[in-house]
Amino acid sequence: MEMRIVALESLPEIVPGDDLARLIAEAAEREQRRFEDSCVVVVGQKIVSKAEGRIVDLAEVRPSPLAEAFARQHGRDARQIEVVLGQARRVVKMDRGVLLVETLQGQVCANAGVDASNVPAAAGGSERVTLLPCDADASAQALRERLRVVTGRDCAVIISDTFGRPWRDGLVDVAIGCAGLRPLADYRGRRDRQGRLLRGTVIAVADELAAAAGLVMGKTAGRPVVLIHGAPIELGEGSAQEMLRPPERDLFR
Repeated sequence: MEMRIVALESLPEIVPGDDLARLIAEAAEREQRRFEDSCVVVVGQKIVSKAEGRIVDLAEVRPSPLAEAFARQHGRDARQIEVVLGQARRVVKMDRGVLLVETLQGQVCANAGVDASNVPAAAGGSERVTLLPCDADASAQALRERLRVVTGRDCAVIISDTFGRPWRDGLVDVAIGCAGLRPLADYRGRRDRQGRLLRGTVIAVADELAAAAGLVMGKTAGRPVVLIHGAPIELGEGSAQEMLRPPERDLFR
């Protein structure tokens, strides 16, 4: 069993309207990295959001009284809090300066994925933030189809983002969108090496690949695209929505 995980080094700064698949293919060619059928291309959410124009100029945001009160109490930017609230389907918790929400896409995360890091300022110098893609699975599928055109290879695609975890310090990258692979490996009904029946083992393969890719992406290195060769994946149609636990099985809702 062996995997090879390689980050692309030479992508330019992404701007709205960019052909992301073409830029990825050109970077891979410059660096003599190859695409193969069934390899996995992991793409950081930030550049997908930039290419799709999911960018908000905070100078254009007018915060609500709720956003202003929370920001004043915790030393936050009220405009950014307002953007977060606008991307929330449900507020899970507002406490100690942390705004934990369920996003419009169903992800539960801090700040609804709204992020100012690695986002150049607007032309007038005002700060900007990115939003999550409107539909990260659709973004992954569109990127997969375009990569097939420009590379001639049928790759799986994962769109990753950095999330915190309950009861554990530290952040990890998870899959918020995927295409071309089954995101979960269900071992229920199989037997372990001692013959015991597995009853609850479902592995989040897409999340594990996103986390592995995150190790070579780095957070400040400008390497938002990773190629993974030899991953033990099941090819096929899949959605990151499959990894979201439904309310009736959510012990913490």
